[in-house]
Amino acid sequence: MTEPVTITLAEGRERALLRHHPWIFRGAVGRVAGPVEPGGTVRALDANGRFLAWAAWSPDSQIAARVWTFDEAEVVDPAFFRRRVTAAVERRRSAGLLTPGGGWRLVYGENDGLPGVVVDDYAGHLVCQFSSAGAERWREAIVAALREETGCLSIYERSDGDGRAKEGLPRRVGPLAGDPPPSVAIEEHGLRFLVDVRAGHKTGWYLDQRDNRAVVRDLARSRRVLNVFSYTGAFAVAALRGGAAAVTNVEASETATAAAREHVAVNDGDPAAVEHVVGDAFEVLRAWRNGGRSFDLVVLDPPKFVTSRAALERASRGYKDINLLGCRLLAPGGLLVTFSCSGLLPADLFQKIVADAALDAGREARIIRRLSQPADHPVLMSFPEGGYLKGLVCRVE
Repeated sequence: MTEPVTITLAEGRERALLRHHPWIFRGAVGRVAGPVEPGGTVRALDANGRFLAWAAWSPDSQIAARVWTFDEAEVVDPAFFRRRVTAAVERRRSAGLLTPGGGWRLVYGENDGLPGVVVDDYAGHLVCQFSSAGAERWREAIVAALREETGCLSIYERSDGDGRAKEGLPRRVGPLAGDPPPSVAIEEHGLRFLVDVRAGHKTGWYLDQRDNRAVVRDLARSRRVLNVFSYTGAFAVAALRGGAAAVTNVEASETATAAAREHVAVNDGDPAAVEHVVGDAFEVLRAWRNGGRSFDLVVLDPPKFVTSRAALERASRGYKDINLLGCRLLAPGGLLVTFSCSGLLPADLFQKIVADAALDAGREARIIRRLSQPADHPVLMSFPEGGYLKGLVCRVE
């Protein structure tokens, strides 16, 4: 058996690993003792030769290695991935999450000890994303473990995110086991949604907003609801089920808007109570602000504005602009439910942005609830980057 390649960290660069953070940045690597293939397992040592971790090498990424295990005695082999997959599924099963017919995240990357691996379950049809060199190298072992552990109906790969390019990996999409239907029906808090696992956003659905949609449902009774960046209308359907007086969706995509209409229909919603507007959210909201239109509940769920640290300032302006418009469109005493899914945007900065937007709108806002991602998206305490979704429910006077 070939001896694993050793990487030695520069002096003083081991502190993050000692706290069990799973990333080794390129600037922290002092020496690599020999050639290593992409995704190959390396032994990480500190400058004094002390063992730190077994990790997957990534030659093209600024994250040079991602930790598999901090246990020197643990072997990284197919059995290792079977254990990790089993543990991830059991965490959700023991929490009472994996109800039949639902949609759930089974594996959440570093937070489940499998960096670069995301697996979502849509009523027994699994969708996988492999976004790191290590995940790519062990892809077949991970798929085999998933099949054995879940007895799934199909497994489909959606390795088409931006992360693969940063790892020097090509985009790849297609069936890995079986073949899912064109749309998979899932049940969520008593509502029915149709998931396009082949072409829908992320792995086909925004599972991370599942519990927050239930919050909006509970807030919506008798309110005029504006749902901005509505995609396929899940927040709108939840609001209708909660007794909203009327709902307006704003979405740039005609295809997503057609799916939103279908979701209203399959949930027996009143189509006359829903207005669908296709257009740029900023332009539409500015026109309504100038025209004096108002709502009682505004939901802002924009796409990820922050794609890099360099883009943080520009993205912050985008978040402020959309929240400023949202505040100005609210009737006095209305509710603003606003989100950021940008992991690079700190929660305290997001709150400051929303506060500044309310101030510039001449409104007084109070946080009455903080929102986050659900229990099937757990956050490893040594990896705070896993907690990317931030939400605020504000009463705006």
